Amino acid sequence: MALKPKLKAKVDELFLCWISDPIIQQSLEENLRQIVASEVITQPLQSPRLRPESPPHIPSSHKLASPRNNRQIIVTNSLNGKENKQTVRELPVPRTPSSVNIPRFYFPTGQPAARTETDTILKRVQQEFSKVEGGKAYKHHMAMISKACGLPVYWKMLLFRAAGGEETKFITFQQFSTMWKGVVKENHDTASRFVYLSQCPTGGLKQMTSTRHYLMYDDFKPLIQDIIETHPGLTFLLDAPEFHSRYVTTVISRIFFCANRSWTGKLTVQEIRRSNFLQIVDMLEREEDINEVTDFFSYQHFYVIYCKFWELDRDHDLFIDKRDLFRHNDHALSMRVIDRIFSGAVTRGSTFEQGKMSYTEFVWFLIAEEDKKHPTSIEYWFRCMDLDGDGIISMYEMEFFYEEQVQKMEALGIEKLPFEDCLCQMLDLVSPKVKDTITLQDLKNCKMTDIFFDTFFNLDKFLDHEQRDAFANLRDPEMDGPEPTDWERYAADEYELLVAEEGANDHELEEM
Repeated sequence: MALKPKLKAKVDELFLCWISDPIIQQSLEENLRQIVASEVITQPLQSPRLRPESPPHIPSSHKLASPRNNRQIIVTNSLNGKENKQTVRELPVPRTPSSVNIPRFYFPTGQPAARTETDTILKRVQQEFSKVEGGKAYKHHMAMISKACGLPVYWKMLLFRAAGGEETKFITFQQFSTMWKGVVKENHDTASRFVYLSQCPTGGLKQMTSTRHYLMYDDFKPLIQDIIETHPGLTFLLDAPEFHSRYVTTVISRIFFCANRSWTGKLTVQEIRRSNFLQIVDMLEREEDINEVTDFFSYQHFYVIYCKFWELDRDHDLFIDKRDLFRHNDHALSMRVIDRIFSGAVTRGSTFEQGKMSYTEFVWFLIAEEDKKHPTSIEYWFRCMDLDGDGIISMYEMEFFYEEQVQKMEALGIEKLPFEDCLCQMLDLVSPKVKDTITLQDLKNCKMTDIFFDTFFNLDKFLDHEQRDAFANLRDPEMDGPEPTDWERYAADEYELLVAEEGANDHELEEM
């Protein structure tokens, strides 16, 4: 909620500053003396809008000095009784110190590198071109060229397209050199270069009429498709081209879920810098098991997401409605929160279709549902619960969602917790800065946001939290490496269940 300035307090502050000035006080005392003595006031009070140091207004009968002239005049009135004398004096020319050379400290596209660095890179690239027949580099040569540039291997398709390789099916060193000089001219770090290269049209940089400082969904498709075709951990997917677009969509949706903190659908250079996306792309070169790359690219994670969507999408048109989503996880979610999801509260741009949820939107939903501690998940569910969009979750809004939970508990014969008691528990859990109102920042500061959200719209998980050992989720001190997220744990468990279920179905078919 935007801050509103207190105008009266600001006016009082400015008046106090004005009245406290010694020059103003001296002028007021002199004017007061002249009024008491019935004398003519010789100098009008300065307007409070002017600084005390400002020269007095010049009478309209005199011409203003030209701003091109270094010397200006000041006209003052001197009154002795009825005598009015005007004096003209010149303002002294200000002595300006020699300009201080402040080095540039802000580089939105990265700090420029020395020209020798570009020359060194091009020499290394030229050596790679000299190794290929006829000096023509095809797609399968681009990995070494990408490494010669000091870039991750999986930038190879971006470089190939930017140099015009999609049209000619190969590139020469001259094409690459021209392209590379155009890239590094204005883009000086990996994030800005990635954004610049990724938005190149099929014909390369020569066909680029304008540039953007952000990426859209489709800009990632060539990169992800090349990973499908060349990563050793995805070779099995080459025989199933019908799933390529689904995998690509899943990966891109996860990238935007984690990195697009502005929720605009436009992934900016700054957002890419702040995310770990480029580090994960670099990691793909060293990790042959794609499932070990749990950020964005895991095939197991894709398998879980797609299977969950396929179960709900009964007509398989890649869209689901409210009734379909209500069946998710055995009707675990409340209908009121489902209504909010389909209201457009968590959808941006032209992709929103009334009453429908696309596969891309389902990817966001499932991750938000299973990992409610993720920053984007917190924002996702906060948008759903903030019914009036005022930036806070009020007691009324909490009661609105809790009513359906109570109805479910009564239908199941479960002892219900009165809302007043539930409210006290939630306020103690979150510890908001402002009493009885919960902001987005309050929830981001809370370590148990999953309990908060599940209390209001996921009865199964709410009951699970009530029965679970409070120390069950404590980290094992003997565990090596980072602790898996709630999403990673969910995806691993679900993948095992899905594989076991598929194996059982195959066994039944063999027996038949």
